[in-house]
Amino acid sequence: EARLLSGVDNLQRAAAKIHGLGPRTLVIKRGEYGAVLFHAGHHFMAPGYLLERVFDPTGAGDCFAGGFMGYLAARGIRPKDGHMDMAELRKAVIYGSVMGSFCCEQFGVDRFRTLTHNEIEARFQEFRSCTEF
Repeated sequence: EARLLSGVDNLQRAAAKIHGLGPRTLVIKRGEYGAVLFHAGHHFMAPGYLLERVFDPTGAGDCFAGGFMGYLAARGIRPKDGHMDMAELRKAVIYGSVMGSFCCEQFGVDRFRTLTHNEIEARFQEFRSCTEF
């Protein structure tokens, strides 16, 4: 979608063009390959969470958005206030990825019917341990 919106194939150039349209923060979702966050001249790349079995990816992008915005809201971060801390945005991307991964485990929202906060935090920590160096 970023390529279609910008008319540019390269994601970094596409992000720069989209930034020129007004948004200060941009997240380009790449499906199973993760997401790239662009903000204030910096970028952050997060891989997709590896699932042993993908049952249904429908809605994973919406769940990513919910996890991303939900994390920011829980921290009291309001994008329209101006300053956005890159460290907080990075964590929001990971929470988005975590929530998107849960979505893929069952049909529709079924996985969320039994999902607990502890499971979310455990997956976040697993994600951290798999990507930290």
